[in-house]
Amino acid sequence: MTALAAYLALFLAAFLAATIVPAQSEAVLVGLILAQDQPVMLLLLVATAGNVLGSVVNWLLGRFIEHFRDRPWFPVPPAKLARAEAWYRRFGIWSLLLSWVPIIGDPLTVIAGVLRTPFLTFLLLVTVAKAGRYLALAAITLGLT
Repeated sequence: MTALAAYLALFLAAFLAATIVPAQSEAVLVGLILAQDQPVMLLLLVATAGNVLGSVVNWLLGRFIEHFRDRPWFPVPPAKLARAEAWYRRFGIWSLLLSWVPIIGDPLTVIAGVLRTPFLTFLLLVTVAKAGRYLALAAITLGLT
């Protein structure tokens, strides 16, 4: 696999993993680290960029999907959306530090958009969370823990 193909595959896996599309970026990152063909720091930067960009897509969806809340085809039942909004309001923007957690992370980034979390605040917290997860995964993979 060429370097460009490796980086592109990692970026796409990380991007998709952060959206509502089911994907797994951790396995791709670990495989590339173990292959030892690319610098680990560059792999971490690519994975983080893809994952954060996917979360930005979620935030944008949240920002603009609100206009369609009353439509019958809206994908989230009103009670479920209200519960997610209440949870986010209760724990605040700091809950975005959990945006890396499977199952709850992606909805958190959507709700942040719905509730109009300032973009730069969102970007900073999500980047810290996503980079931290990939850094921990790389450290475990390399036996640095």
